[in-house]
Amino acid sequence: MNQDELKALVGRAALQYVTPGALVGVGTGSTVNHFIDALATMKDRIRGAVSSSVKSTERLLAHGIPVLEAEAVTSLPVYVDGADEIDHRGHMLKGGGAALTREKIVADLAERFVCIADESKLVQTLGAFPLPVEVIAMAAPQVARRFAALGGTATLRAGVVTDNGHPILDVRGLAIADPLALETEVNQWPGVVTVGIFARHRAGICLLGTAQGVKTLTF
Repeated sequence: MNQDELKALVGRAALQYVTPGALVGVGTGSTVNHFIDALATMKDRIRGAVSSSVKSTERLLAHGIPVLEAEAVTSLPVYVDGADEIDHRGHMLKGGGAALTREKIVADLAERFVCIADESKLVQTLGAFPLPVEVIAMAAPQVARRFAALGGTATLRAGVVTDNGHPILDVRGLAIADPLALETEVNQWPGVVTVGIFARHRAGICLLGTAQGVKTLTF
């Protein structure tokens, strides 16, 4: 199977974690698009979805799936999203699709985070994929200098503004040995909206698409 077929495989597999009669948290990205398409097959058995991006909301609504705003919800049984990288402890790098802040907000509402990914996303150490950081525009040079002091090179993602109206820095050259510590530190820097390390909101389950089928990792 090619990468897109693996994404479709795990998108369908994630339906087993959707609670009938309840809301489901929905992430953003190419793998999640397959999950949304699969979710449409059971749309009459769920209350609806809480979405992490405008693009996911549009796709959900196109399938006739009701979308509730996050501020109207107090909890979700499950949040399903992809990852740019995931390690063997369930820590993730996310934000390649520029939705990292809203993804964290919806993930924070959920009792369980189910990550869906193809096997190329499983890594020993996070950081080969550039670390996304949503920032207030005036703070971007200052935040870039802070990353330089840590050995990273931060560049603005050209032509990209998040759904919140902010730019994104992509940081290269980091090997993130302690994801929780770095997430905690960077989130305290002035001007950082969200760093794309998901350690505090790590996955509880990862459905990994492989040539042999779906492999379930539990953390």
